[in-house]
Amino acid sequence: MLKRAYVAAVHGVARPLRASGALDRWQQAPHDTFRFWLGSQFAIHDAAALARMDVPWWTFPAIDAVERWMAARNGDVRVFEYGSGASTVWLARRAARVVSVEHDASFAKIAAPMLAVPKVEMRLIEPVPADGAARAPSGRRGYEQSDFSAYVDSIADGAAPYDLVVIDGRARAACLERAWDCLGAGGLVVFDNSNRQRYQAALGRTGGRLTRYRGWAPALPYPSETTLIEKTRAAG
Repeated sequence: MLKRAYVAAVHGVARPLRASGALDRWQQAPHDTFRFWLGSQFAIHDAAALARMDVPWWTFPAIDAVERWMAARNGDVRVFEYGSGASTVWLARRAARVVSVEHDASFAKIAAPMLAVPKVEMRLIEPVPADGAARAPSGRRGYEQSDFSAYVDSIADGAAPYDLVVIDGRARAACLERAWDCLGAGGLVVFDNSNRQRYQAALGRTGGRLTRYRGWAPALPYPSETTLIEKTRAAG
């Protein structure tokens, strides 16, 4: 309830700021400035606005690190993404191919025009009611009785191994475990909101090289953390 009220209030304030031209100036500022971060706050829960700003919903230091990693490969990167949105558009502008899987049918319908871009394959795979204990559960409130097995396993359908895997949707611990086998040597995992306690055991089990990027993120009024996990040959 509090989150909804905050989002509604922010969107309400955005309208006069946009009419005055101030919001556009802030949102077009360089990404490493306070003005850009401030302008991004008015795009909270607005994936299309973040896509226009050309940022995924990760911490700024992680965004910069992933952009450098992709640029070093001249964009010859195959991406699989759990959780669609502004990051899908951002990745498509920099990668050779992006396969993105989304669990929420209502969001997928809203986002479809934004994601109808070259190099993107969008998949909608909804959870099913769990028959007993879910094989791929989500820790998100409201999904306690849902099984995300098909969503998690969808990474194995098609072009694996991938060079880059983004985990920013549901059942993240299960996604990380499944994705590791579909990630090529030298590949990279982007694991968002890695500061949450429920993800720590899964992060520690990969054996990959973890780099935690804590800091401010677009459209968030508080610091967060995005972790990059490199699959070294030893970890493979």
